[in-house]
Amino acid sequence: MRWGRARTGEAREGLDPHSSELETEQPVRSIEGRGPWLLAWERLRRDRVAIGSFVVIVLIFLAAIFAPVFTLLTGHGVDTQYRTTGLTPDGLPMPPSAEFWLGTDDLGRDILVRIAYGARISLLVGVVATLITVAIGILVGLAAGYFGGIVDTVLARLVDVVLSFPFLLFAIALVSITGPSLAVAIIAISAFSWAAVARIVRGQVLSIREREFVEAARSLGASDWRIMFVDVLPNVMAPVIVYTTLLIPTVIVIEATLSFLGLGVPPPTPTWGGMLNDAISYYQVAWWFIVFPGAALVITTLAFNLLGDGVRDAFDPGSDRR
Repeated sequence: MRWGRARTGEAREGLDPHSSELETEQPVRSIEGRGPWLLAWERLRRDRVAIGSFVVIVLIFLAAIFAPVFTLLTGHGVDTQYRTTGLTPDGLPMPPSAEFWLGTDDLGRDILVRIAYGARISLLVGVVATLITVAIGILVGLAAGYFGGIVDTVLARLVDVVLSFPFLLFAIALVSITGPSLAVAIIAISAFSWAAVARIVRGQVLSIREREFVEAARSLGASDWRIMFVDVLPNVMAPVIVYTTLLIPTVIVIEATLSFLGLGVPPPTPTWGGMLNDAISYYQVAWWFIVFPGAALVITTLAFNLLGDGVRDAFDPGSDRR
């Protein structure tokens, strides 16, 4: 930052430089340019809801990464069944206590430990499937929007087919052939989520492919692929980033739904959806069995959605309400 001096006495009134009139000095700040990414960051960091949501997401990631720490603190294994201390004499789950902080499930397993390990599955599927989805969507959207013509027609029709195909039917068919697994869940989700990203990217590319900077790159002899990834792609990343932050919670809910229906990660691997499925028969006598896994799912998806809303408002200058 540079500062200059402005004389308000002699310069304005034409006084002699050697006059004894008092001179006042005023700091003059130089004008600094700020790009859209810096402006978006300044808006985002002033959004307390978005920052709070980000903190919650970081804590959830830390809980998933350090899930073995919960095993050490409680002394309970993730799949260990405590049928003597973890079940009532009637064989029902134990409520929260000093030994089992969030209670036990129908097999006497510690719910707190299983929720921490279940966060690993939900976050892994949410992040990996979203990254694959966004990568495919960007490639298809860039090619369709930039090349146009027959390429755009074929890819646009492919997007329409994917969007019109029933996702759950495809997941059931895929699982019936290959069997439920983590990889199958990621593939099933990614195979039907990229189309929406491709449609967003295609629309953005169509609006900027004839801009002056693109024409200048062509006139300098740049290849089409260089123009697409160096000149065009950075200008369409803002809506992609916003959509990505909103897609992660959607993917987490889809994974929980697949696990709830028995189409996701097979037991005994803990998943939030699988825990909710196990708790259906016990919600009237063991409320903690369904409340705590459900709360973990709700808090995670809500935090991602609130962060996505904050990122969307940060990139949209017209939505600055702060």
